[in-house]
Amino acid sequence: MAANTFGEIFRLTTFGESHGKGIGLIIDGCPAGIKIDELFIQSELDRRKPGQSKIVTQRKEDESFVIQSGVFEGYSTGTPISIFIPNMDQKSKDYSHIEQVFRPSHADYTYQAKYGIRDHAGGGRSSARETAARVAAGAIAKMILNQVGVQITAYVSQVGHVMMDENKEIQIDNIENNIVRCPDDETAQKMIDLIMQVKKEGDTIGGKVACIITGCPIGLGAPVFDKLHADLGKAMLGINAVKGFEYGSGFACVAMRGSEHNDAFIQKDGKIQTKTNHSGGIQGGISNGMPIHFNVGFKPVATIISGQQTVDINGNESIAEGKGRHDPCVVPRAVPIVEAMAALVLVDHLLRNKTVRV
Repeated sequence: MAANTFGEIFRLTTFGESHGKGIGLIIDGCPAGIKIDELFIQSELDRRKPGQSKIVTQRKEDESFVIQSGVFEGYSTGTPISIFIPNMDQKSKDYSHIEQVFRPSHADYTYQAKYGIRDHAGGGRSSARETAARVAAGAIAKMILNQVGVQITAYVSQVGHVMMDENKEIQIDNIENNIVRCPDDETAQKMIDLIMQVKKEGDTIGGKVACIITGCPIGLGAPVFDKLHADLGKAMLGINAVKGFEYGSGFACVAMRGSEHNDAFIQKDGKIQTKTNHSGGIQGGISNGMPIHFNVGFKPVATIISGQQTVDINGNESIAEGKGRHDPCVVPRAVPIVEAMAALVLVDHLLRNKTVRV
């Protein structure tokens, strides 16, 4: 299986399966001399880990990790950084009933058709368990970005039909104060109530994660195939369960006229800026110094408790029943994953940019 590496200069390769011995990653291209804060890596993994609240899967993983190489006395050495995150609470027997059955809207059938073999325990490589490696790598990417003043903040803006008022000021400091990671407490409680209701019914629900990036330098990205927003889109669409990505004005732009949508340039505090930000901080595929903002849409988790019509590996009609431990809604745990993938894109473009201008 190819395509397990992401990035050009800051390159992340992940390995491992949901119910194997663990999940791991190798970062190649991390500059030397970066202070590696292991407590910060752990805190980021804790935000993603299962079992953290009543509205997520109850699989228990403490997400302890071991840095196996690339760090000496707390600093990156410039050599490959290897991190291993052991699996501690896998229950493979919970998946024995689907060994011969394809679950609807999962990767079971496509994996079987493409490779002729699949790990049915927890989805194997296709499981969202793999994203733990991305979050650990994203934490290191954030350490680099922090040095140049880049801040990445994601939050849950919608669950099902419950959504935040777009006109309300976003209280960034409040995001981690509730289990759904929505900055508005009133909306957060409605989201939690909906997730609990859906969970009780044995079903799942989708949602939306919004992300804001501030302090991004001007000039990241390229105008043709390596557009910054295109790479962000690829990063987000590569996250499990993601069905949509939009940046800036997104799909709302189709109802606007050019005279409404164009971002007029102004000079403020001695710097050229734009009066509005329909461009979402990116113009011509290149960051323009304004805040970058985008939305990521997540589908309802495919595993549901009630039986679903399907076929087995021989094409015979069958019923797929959801067992095991699964998220009724993925978005609360997806917030740190979105941030991590954004950080990986930005740090890679930041390092690429150092090679194109003296």
